[in-house]
Amino acid sequence: MSFFENFNDGIRSVPVAEHVTLDKFTTLRVGGPADYFAEPESEAQLLSLLRAARDREIPVLLLGNGSNVLVRDGGFRGLVIRLGKGFSQVECKGNRIYAQAGALLSAVARAAQEHHLTGLEFAHGIPGTVGGGAYMNAGAYGGELANVISSLRVLKGDAVTEIPVTEMDYGYRRSRAMEEGWIITGVTFSLLSGSDGDIDAAMRDFASRRREKQPLEYPSAGSFFKRPKGHFAGALIEGAGLKGLTVGGAQVSEKHAGFLINRGGASAADFLGLMAAVQQKVADQYGVKLEPEVRIVGSDR
Repeated sequence: MSFFENFNDGIRSVPVAEHVTLDKFTTLRVGGPADYFAEPESEAQLLSLLRAARDREIPVLLLGNGSNVLVRDGGFRGLVIRLGKGFSQVECKGNRIYAQAGALLSAVARAAQEHHLTGLEFAHGIPGTVGGGAYMNAGAYGGELANVISSLRVLKGDAVTEIPVTEMDYGYRRSRAMEEGWIITGVTFSLLSGSDGDIDAAMRDFASRRREKQPLEYPSAGSFFKRPKGHFAGALIEGAGLKGLTVGGAQVSEKHAGFLINRGGASAADFLGLMAAVQQKVADQYGVKLEPEVRIVGSDR
């Protein structure tokens, strides 16, 4: 019998599926099965799922768009909670936009554009969600979310509270939420009024640069490695002659060496093997240790 059979949060039933393969929920298109899988549609349901998992001593993994995560081939031994469509509301009032954690960053950037607000153009091509992006301080082309967030709704233990961005201790691809294990359920962005022409031009420019330089035609997790101090990961990997290096179905992109791509049929083990090979070669040649930007979770087969 399932630990979550007939689970109900007291407000509305939360369907919990079993043995759900996670590859279709990650942008790398790899990942084994989760023991349990649920998509809550409210903070109350999310809280109740977390309590139920805690009471049963079941590990929990939060997923958004799965754009910055590598799930191992053995899957996740616990409950995967995906904040998706039920957590995707976006509202604009004046120069502020409130977005739930499951909203895509691209959707929030489009909403800003529609309301003549500037500051989120850089986020239009980031494939992640608001929650994941705020959790790791996502950024691109000189912009980062920490610069446009004013406050966040954060789940700490059994309570949801609103905190100012100053309490998040943001840094490069890090936040206090990472360190404290907080769950972000919503974010308020504070933007500026802008020219429709300038906003559109910036978004077109960023989109053009992405198409030109990134392997958008293949599944990937974006930049696979963090930027080492004083270096660029892609430049080090390319300098080490690793463009095109392949392990199984995983490959160092020939278009942008900072991307590890799924050429077709790749496994998580392929990506982990490729990652290790890249790290070793770069360390041997440059004395620089590359750290993955993607979260690596789950168990091996």
